[in-house]
Amino acid sequence: MFLRFALIAALMLPGAAHAQQKANQLFGAKSSPSPHRPAPIGSYAKGCAAGLVALPETGPSWQAMRLSRNRNWGHPETIRFLQELSVAAQQIGWRGLYIGDISQPRGGPMISGHASHQIGLDADIWMLPPQRLNLSRGEREKISSIPVRSANQRSVTRNWTAGHHALLRAAASDDRVDRIFVAAAVKIEMCRSARSSDTRWLQKIRPVAGHDTHFHVRLKCPAGSGSSCQTQTPTVQELSKGGNGCDETLNWWVTEYLNPPKQTGPKPPPQPRPRGPRDYTMADLPAACHQVLTE
Repeated sequence: MFLRFALIAALMLPGAAHAQQKANQLFGAKSSPSPHRPAPIGSYAKGCAAGLVALPETGPSWQAMRLSRNRNWGHPETIRFLQELSVAAQQIGWRGLYIGDISQPRGGPMISGHASHQIGLDADIWMLPPQRLNLSRGEREKISSIPVRSANQRSVTRNWTAGHHALLRAAASDDRVDRIFVAAAVKIEMCRSARSSDTRWLQKIRPVAGHDTHFHVRLKCPAGSGSSCQTQTPTVQELSKGGNGCDETLNWWVTEYLNPPKQTGPKPPPQPRPRGPRDYTMADLPAACHQVLTE
């Protein structure tokens, strides 16, 4: 039982030297998963994952991209979700999906890239509709996705299609999904073009910077995860005040976020840079991550 495993790990804290090693260097060096029952441990941006499984590099309706990163590992529920969503993509007229980073073999902080994707429940999906699903490993390193957000960040480009809208709606309508991160312009366009009287699913579509060529799906903690897995708070229900999120808080992303009001008065003193995932040591992560790393 994982609870027993976690309790044992808590009693076997790493030595002082190991505890102060950079966690991203240690987890980034692991090329295979831990031999435990699948379990997300900690939070999306401060944790690790036991017993992850690999998304096969190629399937009938998907291809995993940038294989050299070895980040096509996820909780079994994540892998099932991605495979099922790739079938849904075919039903809306795409050939399938190009799937980007999920997690490292044992999750944890990464040497480069994401702050999250640490517990096997996050996945990036390219905005590029696949033209073919037989790309070689080399081609998958060279090909790039497409931007669906304009350079000024205020609108979508001609790359945006009804198929993108339908795919995001299919993903957001899945009960396993906690939230989906997109460029603010994408959310604004989806709010504008939504036709159905039922738009509650839109509350899961959350605007955030840096998502012009992919969307980022975050799953809820799977059933049976227990207290070891921490689902994100506030909830999308709270963030959207029970609505669909197509409100004044969305407009902030294309107004004050892009053109913040000028400060008046004395300049505030500089603040120290907050510690991020690449600064975390093993001592910062849940105790159970030590056993995930070392077994």
